[in-house]
Order: sequence, then structure tokens, then C-alpha cells
Amino acid sequence: MALIKSISGIRGTIGGRPGENLTPLDIVKFTAAFGTIISGQKPAKVVIGRDGRISGGMVRDLVVSTLTGLGIDVIDLGLSTTPTVEIAVKMEKADGGIILTASHNPKEWNALKLLNKDGEFISAETGAKVLELAAADDYNFSAVEKLGTVSQNEEYLQKHIDAILAYPLVNAELVAKKNLKVVVDAVNSTGAIYVPALLKALGVENVILLNGEVTGRFAHNPEPLPEHLSQLSNEVVKQKADLGIAVDPDVDRLAFVCEDGSMFGEEYTLVAVADYILTHRKGNTVSNMSSTKALKEITLKHGGEYFPSAVGEVNVVNKMKEQEAVIGGEGNGGIIVPDFHYGRDALIGIALFLTHLAGHKNGLRSLRSHYPDYFISKNKIELEKGIDVQSIFEKIRKKYQRNPVNTDDGLKIEFDNDWVHLRTSNTEPIIRIYAESDFESKANNIATRLMQDIKEFA
Repeated sequence: MALIKSISGIRGTIGGRPGENLTPLDIVKFTAAFGTIISGQKPAKVVIGRDGRISGGMVRDLVVSTLTGLGIDVIDLGLSTTPTVEIAVKMEKADGGIILTASHNPKEWNALKLLNKDGEFISAETGAKVLELAAADDYNFSAVEKLGTVSQNEEYLQKHIDAILAYPLVNAELVAKKNLKVVVDAVNSTGAIYVPALLKALGVENVILLNGEVTGRFAHNPEPLPEHLSQLSNEVVKQKADLGIAVDPDVDRLAFVCEDGSMFGEEYTLVAVADYILTHRKGNTVSNMSSTKALKEITLKHGGEYFPSAVGEVNVVNKMKEQEAVIGGEGNGGIIVPDFHYGRDALIGIALFLTHLAGHKNGLRSLRSHYPDYFISKNKIELEKGIDVQSIFEKIRKKYQRNPVNTDDGLKIEFDNDWVHLRTSNTEPIIRIYAESDFESKANNIATRLMQDIKEFA
């Protein structure tokens, strides 16, 4: 059981004791802190939406009651996606947004993701104020005559799809001509509603939906990693489909399966979309420093410049703005298209990816062969309470002091053409260990070596 308080929101396991897990008291406290900060002295409006989690209804009721108790008007999108809520905040000219989702975490988790008036994750400064106010329990609720209102809005599924179809580099006519057969793994959440609707709008008529009941009882671990997508892979082969699509519960991460059942690679979702974007628009790219170096190579090939950022969507977005990137995101399958909106969006990612594929003569496996074959070994070590991570990282840094080291976000060490990145997670009580090389065995060996270092210095 866990409760993680960060500058981007609050995330935890449902049940247990307040302050140690995500209980009703914690949900009210952090909602009140956020609502107090964004409303100030004026009437405010907040957009909310949730994924399909079992606890979603309960969390929604607590959030709505707290916000209206502060005198804030709430626009509730109901079952929605993270990028849809982000878009709605701007369209509704709201003062902020709250997405009720723990993203890729298992079913016992939920979270409050906090958005500013631009539909982007709140800044570190605002996040620190939320944490400070929540700790102080200093709120001022409204009198009965000034309570906020609640309105339901079910129009944003179509509004999101319409905006995607209107995006200049999305070509629905070209996609429709490809006559694709697609298998979708919606992992029992809102992707089951949004992804088939988008595919239909793109002219994809033959869609097989797996795990399509929105129950929140995820049929498998909801993180769209190869080890969790065997059902999708098998079904693509069985159905003789052109490809498979996997999203996470809040539909901001995206992965593809090739027609032979092999993984396109979550790291290469961004690489392929960037290749397509850069073919039509020259410019710079950004990804976090735990992402494949293939994006840098593709960017340089198109005459642009690549910039790494610290891990975390808000960090990627800030770097994209700073460097005026035309495309960016994260190697976990997160696509950020800046002139669409500054947020990871699997739906615009699907539309751009399928447009790219439709312009390719052969199938998805053939398209994948156009990109480098690097391997990232992704590992994690669970943290015990009270462990001094910075002390461990400092000892490791000294051990590898002859290698190029970056300490902007945890510890990234370069070994000739390979690298390893160690950092604490923003969403789980773990240390992540990512290593990339041109051979899978080399990447695994590098990661194993650093995991042994962590254990030795712990």
C-alpha cells in the first residue's frame, strides 16, 4: 500500500489509513488544496474526467463535492481520457482540470492529475503550493448560497475526434484506402470507448476489440509493455490483422504490434511519428533522457536538432517550448504534438501513425525495419522506507567518474555508444534502471551490473 505526493498530483492505493494510502480524506484534502489555489477570490470552473477504474465513481463523487463546496463550478466529462480532459480545459476556458486516473498503475491505484488553465500539468511551483496547503489543512469552504454547480458534458469524445480529423497531417482518406484490419487491446478502460470511435472516423471498418468492457478489472497488467501484450500479439496473428494497438487505462500511452505478432516497440511509437512529422515539417525534437537514442538519429537525418529533458511530461513540455520542438514525447509510447495540444495523446498518435503507415507501400513490419534496432532493458527495484537514494547515486557516480555522467534527473552514465539511466519513479516507490545498447544482451548486462551496484551501496 502506498501514497505518493508529488508536485504533479497525488497517487496511491485505495483503502487503508489516511496519509498512508489514497483514502477519501486524502482525496478531499488535496482536491481542496488545488481548488483553493486555482480559484483565489473569483468564481472558478474546473473540468474533470476519469478512466474506467473500479474506484473511479467514488473518487469522482468526492472530488465533485469538494470542488462545489469551494464554490467551484464543475464540468464532468464522465468516462474520458487524459488528453480529452486536457483539450476540454482549454476549449471550456476553465481555470484548471483534474483527471482521475492512475495511468498505467494496477487496479488498486488511483490518482488526481492536476492541470492548469492551459490544460497542461501544473508547474512545480504550483504543485509545491498544493502540497503546502494540503499539509496545513487551510481551506475556506463556501456558504450555501455560493456553492458551485455540476454539469455533465458528453460531447468531448466527438470534439476530440473532430479536432484530430482536422489536423493537417492526419489523412483519413488515405488511411481508409489502406483497408486495415486492426485489433485493439483496451485493457477494460476508456480506450474501449475512444479508440474504436476514432478508428471508425478514420475509415477503419474492421476492428476487433479485446478487453472491451469498461470494468476497471484489468485483464492484465495495464502498462503497455511487451510482456503484458501476449493476448494482443496472438490475436493479431490469429485474425490475420494488419496491426494491433494497445493503450493504457487513460489513453495517453500507445504501443503497436506488427502483423506477424512482433512488437513494433513502444520506444519506436514516437520515433515513427517523429519521422512522419519531420518529413513534412523541419524542426527540433525532444524526449526524456530515458528514451531511445533513435529519435536523435532520425532528427539529425531530417536536419533538426534533438534535445533531452528530465523524465516527466511537464519537463518534456517545458523543453519542447524552450526549443520550439515540432514533435516530442516519451519513449514509453507518449506522443506530444505541440500545435495540437501540449500533452501525451494516444489518439492523435494513432491517427498520425496510421497516416504514416498508409503512405508506406508494405506492412507494419516493413516500416519497422526502416528504423534502428536498439534495445532498452527496463528494470526496477522496489525501495524500502527510509532508504537514502541520493547517497547510493553518489557512490555509483564516483565508481563511474571516468564516464560521461548527467545528474539532471537521477544519474545517467554513458558507455561508448550505450547508456544507463537510474532514477526514482514519480509514480511508484521504486528506482527505475533503463539501459540501451545495440544488442539486447548488452543492454541487460549493463542494467544488471548497475542493479548490483545499487544493492551493494544500499
